Amino acid sequence: MKFVKDQKRTNYCGELSSQNVGQSVTIMGWVDSRRDHGNLVFIDLRDREGIVQVVLDPNKTDTTTAKDFRGEYVVAIYGVVKARPDGMKNAKIKTGEIEVEALRCEILNTALTLPFRPEDDNVNEVLR
Repeated sequence: MKFVKDQKRTNYCGELSSQNVGQSVTIMGWVDSRRDHGNLVFIDLRDREGIVQVVLDPNKTDTTTAKDFRGEYVVAIYGVVKARPDGMKNAKIKTGEIEVEALRCEILNTALTLPFRPEDDNVNEVLR
């Protein structure tokens, strides 16, 4: 846990915007979703302020632990805010114009696989 002791959160996920492009940031939160595209791993990182997309390239930087990320894991990410390429912007989220290119990452806490997504409206109260 050396990374966490040496680093403090610089921004909340939902507070990042195009004004932060080029800045180095340390963000921490829950893995909301993880998408593995071969050489790149994309995660949506969630905290109390919102969600931001994080891009991890395990071959390029010290992000090899990204292969172990699962839903609801608590992670710390150190990286650089980048503008998303044209055509890749996500108008559905406040941070949809940017992404964080991870340089380092660390799992702070693991989580068991949830039986269903908390926001899933198709799950009835009996199952909850």
